[in-house]
Amino acid sequence: MDSCIIQSPLGFTQIEGDADGISSIQVLNSEEIPSEQIPESLQNCVIQLEDYFKGIRKSFTIKHNPKGTKFQKKVWQALTKIPYGKTLSYLELSKQLGDVKAIRAVANANGKNPLWIVVPCHRVIGTDGSLTGYAGGLHRKQWLLNHESPVTQQTLF
Repeated sequence: MDSCIIQSPLGFTQIEGDADGISSIQVLNSEEIPSEQIPESLQNCVIQLEDYFKGIRKSFTIKHNPKGTKFQKKVWQALTKIPYGKTLSYLELSKQLGDVKAIRAVANANGKNPLWIVVPCHRVIGTDGSLTGYAGGLHRKQWLLNHESPVTQQTLF
């Protein structure tokens, strides 16, 4: 398994994967030393994440290989269909997956998403519009939603 650490606007990010695909992208809550060399199997992922943060990429074409249950993978696949700049509630996501009663299981699978940003779990919010939990911290979730927002806030001065 190849691994690297990159710097992002939201902190140090660890990427893991191999020729079969990316298995993990996680923002870290600690100071790290960015990798001097990026393994070939991770280079495309690093480039696409850098493009996302620059605002020039709105979708990803990274080969995924996350570890999870069949249900988790079904939820993660559904997350990839939420368009850039849009949000969806946990209830709406549960309905799309065919079982409104599975809302807690859907929320749990969402929280275990191992592919930060690429599988956009940050686009799932509470029915009332609240940010609700986010493994990377609510401040990061808010930043990502603002980054993807088509509306730019203008200043008065």
